[in-house]
Amino acid sequence: MKIGIIPAGSYMTNCYIVIDETTNESIIIDPGDDAKMLLDEFDKIGSKLKFIILTHGHADHTAAVAEFRNKYAVDVYMSKKDSELIDKEEYMFGARDENANKFVKDGDILKFGNKTIKCIETPGHTPGGMCYLIENSLFSGDTLFNSSVGRTDFPGGDYDTLIRSIKDKLMKLDDKVKVYPGHGQETTIGFERQSNPFL
Repeated sequence: MKIGIIPAGSYMTNCYIVIDETTNESIIIDPGDDAKMLLDEFDKIGSKLKFIILTHGHADHTAAVAEFRNKYAVDVYMSKKDSELIDKEEYMFGARDENANKFVKDGDILKFGNKTIKCIETPGHTPGGMCYLIENSLFSGDTLFNSSVGRTDFPGGDYDTLIRSIKDKLMKLDDKVKVYPGHGQETTIGFERQSNPFL
């Protein structure tokens, strides 16, 4: 499995391109701002895009969804809770044409190529926050960062819920699991378990 990381937009949101090198199928996680740049980078890879998954519905994680969907006609997955907030045009959430057309919940399994994606519901940053575990790699969106956690002062955020999500769901994973957050540098579950001041 190959993971490409492209920070995009003014918030430097990490867009991830995950490729099954055996089948050359790929997924995109959180295609944020600067759609042209992200499309150009993806086209250079030459893989077959299977679908898009979103960790949550904030605009800096969804802003390029419409362009990718228009070009590749792929499904977009997200929690229904955040999708409903997009429909309501809630502050900080993406535009309606960036919304998901398919929904995931805790424990769901998605597949691309020979890879399996486990969906882990982690509300707190948003009501429908999701993390995605592929093999030993966790894509944590804005739930868990290197030495930090997601902010909870936007609509639908709740600090106690966020910390409970991290402790009950993510801290049960193996120490060696590598964490790819929505912003900033990668980390591991083990490092965050020992060093994250919020935990």
